[in-house]
Amino acid sequence: MLSWLKRDPRRRLQRDYERKLEQAMEAARNGDMRANAALTEQAEAIRGEIERHRARAKR
Repeated sequence: MLSWLKRDPRRRLQRDYERKLEQAMEAARNGDMRANAALTEQAEAIRGEIERHRARAKR
């Protein structure tokens, strides 16, 4: 009934994904390649979750 009030989880995930990529870029600029790798890995995990949500939405 109130489904229109629910927030889209993909929107939040997309925002989190972009934020992690920005943090990874900043870490790379500062020369911290370990942090860059860790943040990029986290971003890729979020991207996988976004893809799973898209696949569910297509069903």
